[in-house]
Amino acid sequence: MGLRGQKPKGRIKIEWSANFAYAIGLIVTDGNLSGDRRHVIFVSKEIEQINNFVNCLGLQDLKVGRHISGYDGNLAHRVQFGDVLFYKFLSSIGLTPAKSKTIGKIEIPEKYFFDFLRGCFDGDGCSYSYWDPRWRSSFMMYVSFCSASYQHILWLREQIYEAITIKGHISKSKKTDYFQLKFAKKESEKLINKMYYSKKIVCLKRKKLKIDKALAIMRMQAEKYARVAKLEDAIA
Repeated sequence: MGLRGQKPKGRIKIEWSANFAYAIGLIVTDGNLSGDRRHVIFVSKEIEQINNFVNCLGLQDLKVGRHISGYDGNLAHRVQFGDVLFYKFLSSIGLTPAKSKTIGKIEIPEKYFFDFLRGCFDGDGCSYSYWDPRWRSSFMMYVSFCSASYQHILWLREQIYEAITIKGHISKSKKTDYFQLKFAKKESEKLINKMYYSKKIVCLKRKKLKIDKALAIMRMQAEKYARVAKLEDAIA
């Protein structure tokens, strides 16, 4: 009988929590599973994003390197670590190497879905807002998620609808191979309230600040409409 090899020790504590689910969202969007079936790589242009990632997974001792993005040629921050057990776990919930166009459903506990979604948003999501010149005093706001995989975008849409009954709209970029799931004004506000349910959650501050500014304008607009309606009722 041959000698048994030493069992691999996991570096990551595999236990679902809000922070753990958020980190999984970051890996789904900006992470990569190496072909050696051991290493996990995470890249971001923002050091805050890197810090959030390592803190959520308890990897504060990792050395942060620099990386030239193959997408735009710009410098980005990069961390890499080996953990066979965590790699196998990620594979078991739906991630694979070279996942960009093949990723589909990810096995996320319902309790932590919106933490995971916030990680996806901080990775490949965006929000934007503007005053629509076609309508008087009309302020528009959108929240969107991007992926090269239609099946993944479709799965995200289905999960969000099951949770809070908003549909959004899926479109394909004319310039790239990416698909976009977009939510407009009222739906985006409903989604934001679920993703940012507490002031203590981990998130990318830049994106949260942008959303807060847009929501503040929406609240001011709603208050203005309420005052006008009240005045009209009094006159009538």
